Amino acid sequence: MSAIQRLSRRHVLRGMLGGTAVTVGLPLLECFLNANGNAYAATGKALNPCFGTWFFALGLTPKLWVPTQTGNKYTLPDHLKALEPIQAKINLYSGMQVFLDGKANQNHYSGAQCHMTGIVTRTGSEYDTSLDTIIGNHIGQRTRFRSIEVDCAGDRKATWSARSSNGMNPSEVSPLTLYTRIFGPEFRDPNAANFVPDPHVMVHHSVLSAVAEQRRSLLQEVSATDRARLDEYFSSLRDLEQQLAIELEQPAPLPACTKPASVPAADDSGALVEQVAQRNRQFAQLLAHALACGQTQVFNVTLSPPFNPLRRSGETSGYHQMTHEEPIDATLGYQIKCKWYAEQQMAMLREFVQTLDSIREGDGTLLDRSVVYIFTDHGEARLHSMKNYMSFTFGSGGGRMKTGYYLQDEGGPATRVGLTIMQAFDLPNSAAWGSETNHVTKPFNEVLVVG
Repeated sequence: MSAIQRLSRRHVLRGMLGGTAVTVGLPLLECFLNANGNAYAATGKALNPCFGTWFFALGLTPKLWVPTQTGNKYTLPDHLKALEPIQAKINLYSGMQVFLDGKANQNHYSGAQCHMTGIVTRTGSEYDTSLDTIIGNHIGQRTRFRSIEVDCAGDRKATWSARSSNGMNPSEVSPLTLYTRIFGPEFRDPNAANFVPDPHVMVHHSVLSAVAEQRRSLLQEVSATDRARLDEYFSSLRDLEQQLAIELEQPAPLPACTKPASVPAADDSGALVEQVAQRNRQFAQLLAHALACGQTQVFNVTLSPPFNPLRRSGETSGYHQMTHEEPIDATLGYQIKCKWYAEQQMAMLREFVQTLDSIREGDGTLLDRSVVYIFTDHGEARLHSMKNYMSFTFGSGGGRMKTGYYLQDEGGPATRVGLTIMQAFDLPNSAAWGSETNHVTKPFNEVLVVG
């Protein structure tokens, strides 16, 4: 009989302690994983997939970023050279647009809103459930954090993530605060030899269970209108109950999980290029470790707010202001300083994605079981253009997507990329996505893995 047949983490604990399996665990053993280290040997269940978004404002320099050849043998143009080391794990999409359908173009808002929700609204106060939440509801409800949002330029309101139409998920702006939140006293190492449920969590969970009994009784006594109101109110309690239940369970072992070094205290509000790059680097490390340790499966990064304050040291104007004030060079045909800013953002993107790719998991990496969606607010920031958008996906989501492709859809809806990701994760009700002219039923089948 093989070690896999004789041993399982929970079976051995029950046998050793007569049913008190939650008090003592085993360290991670190779026999718990398959030969590739990317699935559990006993069940064959693959390591859970992850999804994330990475927003950068103001797009790229028109005409300089578009490859000359589609397919999987394309060459990255100079404007995207920073991404060359990871080209094999990129899918690049171009030519698409966001349709306003008679609504006003809410500059730096409507485009990003459509990429994340599939809709364009008449006012900035309207928003809907975002793509990360839709995917997270399918893949990420058994983690400590449903999702983690961060902004690298110090603006807590800079976020495109929403769980419903009732408000946006605020971003964390301090790497040190995020470190404490994830890896502070409440962190449970999935590879620890001993597991003891937190008694405070057990008490809170018991209290909420008692409330649940009263809740069910109350719902039977009130009118249909009040029942609907109470159900919405109690939804937050149900989320909390689920999170507490997760904390009372022994986590599955995760071979790539390590606790990162603490983050030094720093100014979290500066928007100089080097400051934003440093925060992007720190958040990348923290999010990568959080994913590898099973603390979340969903994240959202905003490199900087839509009205991009990114500023080069010595310059008085920020990037956003520069897109409107810098003249186009008569010889080169583009805004020289704006091109530099765009390339700095691509370098930050490469560093973020390479951080995920640096965490080995068997014969693959953390990036390989993830899909990271990269999007922006305008096709051309100088004109607030809603056409010729670029977007990227990185990673295959555990073999759900092919990578290394450049695909073009001139004039097509930008929502096709979101639909492609939804279908890659095999979401229910993902035959279509978006509204009005942004409604799509055709994904990029070229990158979907069938079967």
